[in-house]
Amino acid sequence: MDKLDISIIESLSKNSRTPFMQIARKLKVSESTIRKRVSNLEEKGIIKKYSLVVDTNKIGFESIALIGVDAAPERYLDVAKKLTELKEVRYVASSTGDHMFMLEVWTKNGDDLRALSDKIKGLDGVTRICPAIIKDTLKGSL
Repeated sequence: MDKLDISIIESLSKNSRTPFMQIARKLKVSESTIRKRVSNLEEKGIIKKYSLVVDTNKIGFESIALIGVDAAPERYLDVAKKLTELKEVRYVASSTGDHMFMLEVWTKNGDDLRALSDKIKGLDGVTRICPAIIKDTLKGSL
């Protein structure tokens, strides 16, 4: 990876629908160079997928939260599987630090968030959860 690859990634990270021609003009290279570089980044697995960012309030999800989850070590894999199966859970990562797992969850309202928290607490093997409600997104997305 060189500076051009990093510049391409930065551009696509801001808006993955940016036309290659626009990126090429900005970086002062040909459109075919951008096309080849992006294809190469995809083939190498550096660019894994393209996604979008939505305004969750506009589609009916008013309570967005990050939830730290801890599990009994012997139940770690079972808990991981169960967390990935919950429809409200949009993102699951194993982590180091304060919690074994970090989740991003989208719920319609506070009551649904409370019900989901109770559901997660009740999963066999879960020892603790720590929800943090997102008030405002200040930069980027997960």
